[in-house]
Amino acid sequence: MTSCSSPAGCSGQGSTRVNDTQASKAAQHPCYSISGHHRFARMHLAVAPACNLQCNYCNRKYDCSNESRPGVVSELLLPEQAVAKARQVAAAIPQLSVVGIAGPGDPLANIGRTFQTLELLRQQLPDLKLCLSTNGLMLPSVIDRLVDVGVDHVTVTLNALDPAIAEQIYAWLWFDGERYTGRSAAQLLIERQAEGIRKLTEKGILVKINSVLIPGINDQHLLAVSQQIKQWGAFLHNIMPLISRPEHGTVFGLNGQPEPEADQTAAIRQACGSSMPQMMHCQQCRADAIGMLGEDRNAAFPLSAVPVTPPAYLPIMHQRAQLHASIVSQGESEEADACLVAVASGDGQVIDRHFGHTDRFTLYSLSAAGVVQVGQRFTPRYCHSPQECEPQDAGQDMDALLALLADVQAVFCARIGLTPWKRLEAAGIEPQINGAWQPIEAVLLQWWQQRKAVTGEMTARGVA
Repeated sequence: MTSCSSPAGCSGQGSTRVNDTQASKAAQHPCYSISGHHRFARMHLAVAPACNLQCNYCNRKYDCSNESRPGVVSELLLPEQAVAKARQVAAAIPQLSVVGIAGPGDPLANIGRTFQTLELLRQQLPDLKLCLSTNGLMLPSVIDRLVDVGVDHVTVTLNALDPAIAEQIYAWLWFDGERYTGRSAAQLLIERQAEGIRKLTEKGILVKINSVLIPGINDQHLLAVSQQIKQWGAFLHNIMPLISRPEHGTVFGLNGQPEPEADQTAAIRQACGSSMPQMMHCQQCRADAIGMLGEDRNAAFPLSAVPVTPPAYLPIMHQRAQLHASIVSQGESEEADACLVAVASGDGQVIDRHFGHTDRFTLYSLSAAGVVQVGQRFTPRYCHSPQECEPQDAGQDMDALLALLADVQAVFCARIGLTPWKRLEAAGIEPQINGAWQPIEAVLLQWWQQRKAVTGEMTARGVA
């Protein structure tokens, strides 16, 4: 008997298995997790106006503040404006866990604006997950840049694997300065999408595939899509019903292409669920959506209301971490003996990174709920290279590191130098290397139990 272990939830009898690292990455992303969308919020930044692909179901010029539809935005943002707005939203909506770029065009057709935004987000909001949605045409060219900036969730819209079907969905595309149409455009797009998806999954990035269900065109083809993306290592399949109302001005809307009935969408999701976990809670969000899924609060955050001088982010980040820990531990993190710790790990399985060589720490809540991942924080590297572990600006980097980790009780890593060891201890943070190269959960659980025992013994003896 097969079962689905995806935190996204499943339709059908899919047997896709999800490892602990994938499950942890997905748990706090409201689009990737069936439970996460009830507990965490997302924000889409509309910084990408241009598109390199014309889909027959898309018209990005149309906007209605009451409509939830991909490609629709009310305000186009510059990268600096987008980050300032993200800081405002992070302070106002502490459940915010993910910031993504989804349009209104294609983020990778606006590479300069997109990566400038991602880099600023990573610098100024080091705890937020970064996400990207794309048609996949330019994916193979930017995989390493996405990894370097810390994007760990990518959604690719893949509607067909057969060029004869795909050419009915796309009017044209631009690639390397040339315009392609018809079968040649479809073939090129599919080849680039396949290469990009494979490379993303090889790098450990979670990939969600969006497919628009178009009756009479790809409805009988989506099972093959689901089967293939499983082979490529995709994490989740999201089959979205076509929106083709004439008033939207799309090609399909104007030529009378019918939308699928609800029972047809359900039946196809059920069939595809035999191959891939199916996303069942998609809201087909606007490209500037803010808040919990199904509760868009974009109108409450106009650009005109963004403060010129934003408040300091670190106190906000630390408060948000406590809330997120409470959410994922179901309130257990609020007990007196609970705490947060930081771990330097490359694969999310074992403690294997040198303190000075890591560019991110994973936070865990230790409580009666067990060892539960809270999120990640991207940090400046203390060591710039193996030969330069005490550079001139090491003190400044260490100050920044201590500020970022001020709310944790301990830092677990494979190795650490004497200077940062002393600085951590002086800041009241316990450096720990005894669990080097061992499984994270076992090490943290043992440390926490020992800490509780010592604390209990001191309390019994009346030691403050």
